[in-house]
Amino acid sequence: MSTRASDTSLEGQRPLSPHLQIWRWHATMATSIFHRASGVGNYIGAIALTLFLIVLSGGPESYASIAFLFEGALGWVTRIVMFLLTLSYSYHWLNGLRHLVWDAGAGFDPKVANRVSWLVMIATPIPAIVIWVLALGVAQ
Repeated sequence: MSTRASDTSLEGQRPLSPHLQIWRWHATMATSIFHRASGVGNYIGAIALTLFLIVLSGGPESYASIAFLFEGALGWVTRIVMFLLTLSYSYHWLNGLRHLVWDAGAGFDPKVANRVSWLVMIATPIPAIVIWVLALGVAQ
């Protein structure tokens, strides 16, 4: 005969499911969470960039209504947000490549997965910086 959970002496002493408090953080866990967060950030950023392009398509008068975003102190905030968005796209792209390797059936060894996760996190600024250097070089 089975017993109900409330009848056992272990009730309240163990979690019903694994939780972040009992797991030791590791690189693959962090990259998984960051990948989801960067996906949400990329989605929001894509909407903002689309709205910006729609305003630009309206001509000089409509651009004048948002020009304040690129002037003075707020201009620096806008640039920082744009750089962070570029970092988010860069991270999501590199981590997506890691997932493509996994889809091919490679890289599942825990040590390899951990190293590649660290590589993705360390390499993330490189494409973002290259994009900004190229963009600023073209703009001048």
